[in-house]
This record gives sequence, structure tokens and C-alpha cells, in this order.
Amino acid sequence: MAIQALGYVGIEATSPEDWAGYGTQFLGLQLAERSAAQLAFRMDDRRQRILVSPGARDGARFFGWEVADAAALAAPAARLEATGLPVDRGDRVLAGQRRVADLVVTQDPLGNRVEILHGAEHTAEPFRPGRCISGFRTGALGMGHAVLTVPRMADVLPFYRDLLGFRVSDYVTNPFHAYFLHVNPRHHSLALIETGQAGLHHLMLELFNLDDVGQGYDLATLEEGRVATSLGRHTNDFMTSFYARTPGGFMVEYGWGGRQVDPATWQPVEMTSGPSLWGHDRQWGSAEMRAEARRLKLKAATDGERAPVQVLPGNHTLMQGECAWWDMMKAAE
Repeated sequence: MAIQALGYVGIEATSPEDWAGYGTQFLGLQLAERSAAQLAFRMDDRRQRILVSPGARDGARFFGWEVADAAALAAPAARLEATGLPVDRGDRVLAGQRRVADLVVTQDPLGNRVEILHGAEHTAEPFRPGRCISGFRTGALGMGHAVLTVPRMADVLPFYRDLLGFRVSDYVTNPFHAYFLHVNPRHHSLALIETGQAGLHHLMLELFNLDDVGQGYDLATLEEGRVATSLGRHTNDFMTSFYARTPGGFMVEYGWGGRQVDPATWQPVEMTSGPSLWGHDRQWGSAEMRAEARRLKLKAATDGERAPVQVLPGNHTLMQGECAWWDMMKAAE
């Protein structure tokens, strides 16, 4: 599998400064760069993971998908070119802006800018979150996942599955039509939801500690309209999460406890028990979809459906005094 992880995401914003506080004080990202051209956020030892730049609309500007090295970069580029899709080599200026060794640029069938890269820059400077959190679960799993809305599934799924080599984890047809795809042990790094429209539905960021998610939920409930989906747990990736509206209108899923799969042996299945085991009351979508999601959730409870107990590799326990640097920084303000 050539694509290894979601490396970074670029966001276009009509009010980019609104992202400064949202990204740091709510999500807990580190604002690593602030200029007229962009805001660059860190979430781990990478130089940057989320880039926000000013524009005429709100939404995604680009998605950076990571491969192992220069040789691995050539393979997806060749497959795309063989089908007649345009593929541009990123120049040194663009590579410097993205802080990568090299990249190629193309578009998916909906016009989403897809950047395939290798050699993302790391830094030895410790990650300093914008609020006291235990950190984000990234590494080989990538920065999280992205979920795109699509007008027709058949127009988009082959691009990611057949050309770029994403593998199907599972899919649902009720209460909406969606495919979940993996490129590493994270249950899905990309999902496609058929809604009749094209756009960015949400980005998912996974925390090391459930309490980080709960405290984030408390913060979100302080702002009218910030919570788009209540706290709950998914049936397929077992993520305990809530969804918060961003300054751009799309959502961020803020979660913990995501499932891992074995890409070598995993077999895709249709999920028939709905998207959530409990919670996740949605403030978006049609009334019919929300009602069906509630019905499926209550049926899962009646049937005794439960997520298995997991021991998550790489989990991190927040220790007393670990955020002392953060307390000192706030005291100095």
C-alpha cells in the first residue's frame, strides 16, 4: 500500500484569525506560525499538521497524503497519469511551504486538491499544546481522519480505492450511505458520505486521554451552537467522541479510543446496526436521518451490542505536574 497516512490538511478561511483561538484554546493545538499568509498548527513532533490561510470561502484547500519515500511517491503518480488525470510535480517553493522533501499534486473527481508527499519535517522542540491536554494519537497512524461529502459514491470511491490503494474497512447504507477506508492500522483515515453535495464533513483528532475529550466537551457546551453532535461512541471504529463546529462551518470530531485493524487480514463488512452505540445526537442532516439513527442506536442497546474492551498501544496517562509548563506560561501572561 503506497499511501501510509494523512499527513496534513489545509483549510481556507474567510476569517482565519477565528482559528487562532479555536485551534489552541479549544482543540489544544500549538500555533507554530502566524503570518498574513497562514496559521500553522502543530499537534506532535511534526513542524505542521493543519494550515489555515485566508480565502473567499470556508472549507478544505488540500489534503496531504503521505508515502514512505521518493520511490513510493512515483507509483501513485504513475497510476494517476496512466488514467489521464493531471499530476503536477510540486516545486521547491511549495515543498518548503509544506515542509516536506517532495510532493506531487492532483485532484480527486470532486476537485479536492490531493497532495502526495514524502519526507515531512520533524522537530526536536517539544509539542506545547494550547491548553492542558495529554496529546494527540498520531505517529504511524497519521494526524487523524478526514470525511468528505460526495454527490455520488460511484464517482469518487474508485479514485481512492482503485487508483490510490485505500482499502475498505466497512460501509453503511442506513441511515446514510458511507464508505470507510484505511491506509494503516487506524480504522479509517478517510470516509466518504453520499449527501448530494461535495465538501468537507469533518476532520477527526484523537486524544490520548478520555478526560481530554470530556473537558473539551465541557468547553464546547459553553458556546451556543458549538456542539454539532453530542458525546457518543461509534459502532465501527469504537471512537468515543463529540463533534464541534469550526469557524468554517464544517466539524471536528474530538475523540478517544479508536479501533485499530490489521491491514493484511482485514475483510470489509456492511455495518447494519447504525453509526453509534450510544449518544451522538446529531444537529445536522434531515429529520428522517436523525430519527433513523436514534432508532438504530436504541435497537443496538436492546440487542446488547457493545464495543470490546481494548488495550490501546501508545496510550498515555497524564501525570500530576505534567502541564506545569502550561501553568507557568498562563501565570506569566
